[in-house]
Amino acid sequence: MSETSATELRGQGLVSEQLFEQLVRRIVREQATTTEWATRIVDQALAFLAACAVSTEPLSPSSTVDIGWHAFILYTKEYAAFCQRVAGHYLHHDPTPIGVTPNDLEPQENVDRSVRAIRDAGFAVDPELWDASAKCSQCKQGCTHSGGNTGCHHHPVRTDTVTA
Repeated sequence: MSETSATELRGQGLVSEQLFEQLVRRIVREQATTTEWATRIVDQALAFLAACAVSTEPLSPSSTVDIGWHAFILYTKEYAAFCQRVAGHYLHHDPTPIGVTPNDLEPQENVDRSVRAIRDAGFAVDPELWDASAKCSQCKQGCTHSGGNTGCHHHPVRTDTVTA
């Protein structure tokens, strides 16, 4: 995980501690992962959503960060209130077809745009969660999610690209 400077914000600070922990527990249970990994996912998903709120360009999460968005959106009342508070409107989850990327950019280019937007919004970035071709975090088989569009056959995850 990247070191956070004193001036960088954490996504975790955007919601109550209780809600943050609920989201982490959900991801631990549904993804069969560690609390540490789920904490990082939720933190980055919240930072991503805050960046979506102020970005003038469409942004896409990595497939790993998208797990956090999916977990949060299930808490409809809390998610809607968060969107209103942070963005002034609901942040829709609009998946694009698998294999298609917004603005005809390569998957890593879309992810890089999101990372820049998160940094521009003042949030810390956890680089390991933002690689569009990252090693599977769920297993030790050396699986890859090439381009963010292929799931690990050991631990399938939702991998479609979405925009805010």
